[in-house]
Amino acid sequence: MRADRLLSLLLLLQNRGRMTAPELAEELEVSVRTVYRDVEALGTSGVPVLADRGPAGGYRLADGYRTRLTGLTDAQAGSLFLAGAPGPARELGLGAELAAAQLKLQAALPAALAGRARMIQDRFHLDAPAWFRDADPVPHLARIAQAVWDQRVLHTHYRRWGGEVHRALHPLGLVLKGGIWYLVARAVDSVDSVDTGEPVDSVRTYRVSRFLAVDTSPDAFERPAGFELAGYWRESTRRLDAVLHQQTAELRLSPRGQRLLPMQFGAAGVRALADAGPADAEGWVPVRLPVESEAVAVGDLLRLGTEAEVLGPPELRSALAGTVAALAARYR
Repeated sequence: MRADRLLSLLLLLQNRGRMTAPELAEELEVSVRTVYRDVEALGTSGVPVLADRGPAGGYRLADGYRTRLTGLTDAQAGSLFLAGAPGPARELGLGAELAAAQLKLQAALPAALAGRARMIQDRFHLDAPAWFRDADPVPHLARIAQAVWDQRVLHTHYRRWGGEVHRALHPLGLVLKGGIWYLVARAVDSVDSVDTGEPVDSVRTYRVSRFLAVDTSPDAFERPAGFELAGYWRESTRRLDAVLHQQTAELRLSPRGQRLLPMQFGAAGVRALADAGPADAEGWVPVRLPVESEAVAVGDLLRLGTEAEVLGPPELRSALAGTVAALAARYR
């Protein structure tokens, strides 16, 4: 661990120039006293670390000194696929690996390209979770990720909507969607506390935050021939959309309602607006919006307030009118 830290300290000074002991301590997640000891160890090993005193002081390498110890470990190379998502990298247990890999890449780049890479890091940042919603607690994510990588069977205790289930899973991949982690896995047996009615030995999607317990087996498994995570996820998303959106609401939207629709209904709202009919004299337009079951659709459409009118189906219009009347009676 100390050898890794010394190399990281050396690469920080090489990539960024002069840095103070507190700045190095923050980057390396150690105490300032540890930085002092590490700098002394580098100097003893022949690395020309210079200490400049005064308000603008700090540690720096002697002019012209560069190290070529920039080889990536397997874990560091794999972590580079998460270079734009430091938060998820930390959740997967790869935060330190990602930081070390980025330092090594910067050290290996020519000066002009290294400067551009730092400029991009300073100007672009990915924050995966959606607004106004905390990220799911995922205490078992790192262990699940390791099992995905090693192709090890997982024995799990999972909380479903209708009860709990104990399953042995072949973990095939992880997906981060809107700040929520999902495990794509093949269930190979199950002992349910409820009758799920689902076939065992099929590939399914599990929300990682709902795992109550996870144990990694020493047993390995073979991935299904031809399985592709991205393709599975696209098809799964398409099937879910077809199941959820089983009817279409006919609406009139005010100009403000047209601005609200994409905010409240996402991609479905964007598509509905793209196919909207011509505006009337007051700027209201007719749209057709895919919606979920009647009970869910009523709650969703109420978020548009008086900026929308439901024209059909008649059952949905009646349900919405009944809900609004009940609300009016309660607040009268």
